[in-house]
Amino acid sequence: MQLRLDTNGELSETSQQTVGVPFVENARMTCRKVDVHYGEKCAIKNISIDVGRNEVLAMIGPSGCGKSTFLRCLNRMNDSLASCRVSGDITLDGVNIYAPTVDVVPLRAQVGMVFQKPNPFPKSIFDNVSYGPRIHGLATGKADLSEIVESSLIKAGLWDEVKDRLHESGTSLSGGQQQRLCIARAIAVSPEVILMDEPCSALDPIATAKVEELIAELSTQYSIVIVTHAMQQASRVSQRTAYFHMGSLVEVGATEKIFTNPGHQLTEDYITGRFG
Repeated sequence: MQLRLDTNGELSETSQQTVGVPFVENARMTCRKVDVHYGEKCAIKNISIDVGRNEVLAMIGPSGCGKSTFLRCLNRMNDSLASCRVSGDITLDGVNIYAPTVDVVPLRAQVGMVFQKPNPFPKSIFDNVSYGPRIHGLATGKADLSEIVESSLIKAGLWDEVKDRLHESGTSLSGGQQQRLCIARAIAVSPEVILMDEPCSALDPIATAKVEELIAELSTQYSIVIVTHAMQQASRVSQRTAYFHMGSLVEVGATEKIFTNPGHQLTEDYITGRFG
């Protein structure tokens, strides 16, 4: 089937089939027929996609296409918006994360979030990283807590830079260091999935390169979903890429194929800069 736009510029009803294979074997997370409404407005339509184990899945598309809205569905961040309604099925290790019995607090430890703008707590570097393990009861004493903090900062590539400054404020760090501190904070509670919403958009090129290197290292232990406007970044850090357009998932597949031989004209137009 050839996907096309209708006269209103939207994917037609007969074009809702996604190009490529959205599903992966033994997926960490599965999403089936996910819709998101804000009041009467439909922001996300019929999204089905998987997040594989130990992979980086990049989500690209024009501003306002729904990729960040969809990302926030994966750990129920949209729950805080009274007007938001999510339907469909999203599972983590086979468990429906929207089931009434699911507590969002431990869910958000399992599926951590790193935001566009670094947002360290106005606390010490040590307290930023130890906060999650402390409230989730992951440490039995101060020695355990110190070990978790050190391990998380090492994984985040920040330990050597801050090991003698652990009691200084996290907000005293540079922007790139703050973002890696936020990544360490997410890692500290032993997540299964890390969500990243434009994690480098506020960073300079050197800090961006460090975060990208970190993403590659972390993908050996975690599943990572990253929303990015930087197509070069998506091509560098991800194994699979999903292209969103006006609330629909148009295409998903191996990153190299998406960027060299996309299966849909909309994807090709976006990647080649014809719009977006």
